[in-house]
Amino acid sequence: MNVIEDQDNSTGEPVLKRPEIDQDAYPTILQILPALGGSGGVERGTVEIAGAIVEAGGRAIVASEGGLQTHDLKRVNADHVTLPMASKNPFVMYRNIKRIADLIRQERVDIVHVRSRAPAWSAYFACKRARKPLLTTFHGTYSIGNFLKRKYNWIMTSGERVVAISEFIAGHVRRHYGVPVDKIRVIHRGVDIDKFDADKVSAERVIKLSTDWRMPDGVPIIMLPGRLTRWKGQLVLIDALAKLGHTNIRCLLVGSAQGREVYRREIEKRVMEHGLEEVVRIIDHCDDMPAAYMLTDLVISASTDPEAFGRVVAEAQAMGRPVIATDHGGARETVKVGETGWLTKPGDADSLAAALAEGLGMDKNTRNKMAANAIQHVRKNFSKAQMCEKTLDVYNEILTEWASKHPS
Repeated sequence: MNVIEDQDNSTGEPVLKRPEIDQDAYPTILQILPALGGSGGVERGTVEIAGAIVEAGGRAIVASEGGLQTHDLKRVNADHVTLPMASKNPFVMYRNIKRIADLIRQERVDIVHVRSRAPAWSAYFACKRARKPLLTTFHGTYSIGNFLKRKYNWIMTSGERVVAISEFIAGHVRRHYGVPVDKIRVIHRGVDIDKFDADKVSAERVIKLSTDWRMPDGVPIIMLPGRLTRWKGQLVLIDALAKLGHTNIRCLLVGSAQGREVYRREIEKRVMEHGLEEVVRIIDHCDDMPAAYMLTDLVISASTDPEAFGRVVAEAQAMGRPVIATDHGGARETVKVGETGWLTKPGDADSLAAALAEGLGMDKNTRNKMAANAIQHVRKNFSKAQMCEKTLDVYNEILTEWASKHPS
């Protein structure tokens, strides 16, 4: 049995140890998710953990339907296996059981780590066949409107351990699925503080974005990053801007409609109704988010539904930017009220307008102090390195426990 050791005594870094019984074998971790085509937290986290596994001396395999981020896997020396993991067709899911079980045996996989419901059902039964442990990560609350939905979601609680990406998600898992506390491991999403570091963003990068987006000099800029979907709260922010009562600012809505053109037109109509055409800009895509944060004076997360974690809020603080988020979900863990930002009542334009006024009215000393607090807060609690180390700890925990229960 391959076992992950806590750390290398010489470096203090997590490592994977060669087992005495097989000097050529390292622990192999198989992560499964539907696809690697998006830029969301599930996809990014999968690649980051794969890199951490390889750096620690293990072997990382990812099974999915593929996508652009398979190139990122290659860069961290991880392997990708293309399988129809995004399918919810019961017949495909059933056939995936054998596909995954065969992969486990052929590649001598030690742990299967699954991050989405449809492939989790296949992985669950594949692990039973192959007699290997399953780990699940709960990335969201999922809809629990009826018995069938709740039963479908249950599979994400079936691992030897259940990783929750925030205390909010951990509470949801306990309340709605009865998962015992000792089975849950809270591992917050991690910010890459090498990438999201204000000192590493050149003035040229910020100037380029400012020019591309036609930003006037000397005007405060606020930004709400996130795809154009109603629950992200773009309409609430527009209403708050109208209540703010002045137009000497710019507001950037950075995110694609992803096919939601009806909602995009509704946003544009609301902007016109409030006479904010010169204030609000919709930016379909941004390839340089660190520079975008540096261009911005305030970063907004106006989500009307709770964020499972809230990547934007953490990234913005890592860049030293004050944040305004809604008072629910993961934001309650990532925002220190009055020190790194503000929390406002969900869906309440008046509450958001008041926070905007306070944030835009800060003097230089207050802003600098808040920036320093925000950077320290994220580096201490929400770094990618911490996320990876804690995940390796869970792998180690499972492997050690599994070896004691299933001796070779």
